[in-house]
Amino acid sequence: MNSKRWIAIIAATALVFVSIGINSLSYIFTRDFNSFWNSLSDPSIITEYVIEEGRGNERIAVLTLDGVIQDVPSSLFASSSYDHQFFMQQLDTIYEDSTVKGVVLIVNSPGGGVMESSDIYDAIRAIQSEREIPFYVAMGGMAASGGYYVSAPAEKIFVHPETITGSIGVIMESVNYAKLAEKYGIDFNTIKTGPYKDIMSSTREMTEEERNMLQEMVNDSYERFVDIVAEGRHMSIEDVKKVADGRIMNGRQAIEAGLADETGKPGDAIAALKEDFELENASVIEYAPSEGFGSLFGLKLDGLFGRNMETELIGKLLSDYDSPRMMYLYGEK
Repeated sequence: MNSKRWIAIIAATALVFVSIGINSLSYIFTRDFNSFWNSLSDPSIITEYVIEEGRGNERIAVLTLDGVIQDVPSSLFASSSYDHQFFMQQLDTIYEDSTVKGVVLIVNSPGGGVMESSDIYDAIRAIQSEREIPFYVAMGGMAASGGYYVSAPAEKIFVHPETITGSIGVIMESVNYAKLAEKYGIDFNTIKTGPYKDIMSSTREMTEEERNMLQEMVNDSYERFVDIVAEGRHMSIEDVKKVADGRIMNGRQAIEAGLADETGKPGDAIAALKEDFELENASVIEYAPSEGFGSLFGLKLDGLFGRNMETELIGKLLSDYDSPRMMYLYGEK
């Protein structure tokens, strides 16, 4: 290990202790550190930027969903390109803004959590049904699994020929290292209140009964996914299930399967939305989080020292416990 990596580890350790010290002192003296921090940079405030100036009061909002759909806050040690809370705030803003008459959603995501995907879907459907605002989707390099789940209710879906989409299905997995632990003489002591309390544990083999219980849960989520695609794409359940076996497809295949409408990019989606809903004079806007004092501390550790095994390991150790859960996700977590 070279000196640069040792410096990175020492600096990371020091930052951990400084963070702990600050939080402890804040709790002791103010008991309300979070309120103080939020007063410096209110995360609920959204800034608007005009992409294209219009000639009337009507507006089209452009949203970008980029990254794994998980409600995981960014921290000093772990950055996330997707901010679930901020994305939901944008949808809330659109719901409340009477000047927004259409939405273009740009999706570049392999999917993510079942709950988070459902949150987005429910918010989109509420905007469509209660505000009668149309959604057009422009898929980027990937809009798979949960990325397709949130795209399904759109009035029109545009894909790039090289877009990877589909992957309709649910996955739930964990790592079992019981045999590896046994090889090195590692014992696990588990005290539990019922036979299933440690279901899907990484320290023992799963029983057939447990596997059946989890499979039933996964099947329920899968059926909801299929129903959402069938409703959004005006397809029969049978037709959806012909391609809802986890397979991925490119843009051409998605159009042929009925999962997308046209080949195009975000600009094409905006132009089509304007033409289809008589919004030629509408301004086109996008949102960004407010920039306050708190943003000064947004620099990530990997930006300071570069990505390497040591800093990534530290990030893993300092992150929240990641228990197995159902995911609408294509590829590795």
